[in-house]
Amino acid sequence: MHKNSSPGNVTAAFGRLVEESLPGRRGEKAWRALLQAHATLMRRLDTNLREDTGLRLADFDVLAQLAGAGGELRMTELAARTLLSGAGLTRRVARLVEEGLVRRTNTAGDGRGVLIALTDAGIARLTETVPVHLQGVSKLFVERLDEQELAVLETALRKVIVDCTFG
Repeated sequence: MHKNSSPGNVTAAFGRLVEESLPGRRGEKAWRALLQAHATLMRRLDTNLREDTGLRLADFDVLAQLAGAGGELRMTELAARTLLSGAGLTRRVARLVEEGLVRRTNTAGDGRGVLIALTDAGIARLTETVPVHLQGVSKLFVERLDEQELAVLETALRKVIVDCTFG
């Protein structure tokens, strides 16, 4: 029979683990703020975009990544640019193909490579959603920070960007 620990004991144990792992708890508040800001902004942007355009934020991201790359990418390159796992991206691309927003083809000369390309419908959908998305980014993020805060935030975050290829 397993006995549950009291909340006070769990809190104390967790606090000790944090202290041991982050001496002086250096950076803990900044880390938690980053996680909370990211989670709340992504949820809000996704909800607003879905309500205003019917498109999910992750779908928008796929379309925007393709547009930023000239309209097409190999599936592996698309996976590296989005924050989706390989399986998650495969399912998302399949739905976008069904909706007619992208097309999937094998790359010339390499039967293993898969190329994902925007369709005219995908470009039209992106044209409709970019202003809505960026208005949300502006309202929820940019307008709340001054120029100095934006510059400091960009500099700080660039220092911690790591290669995150998902698979």
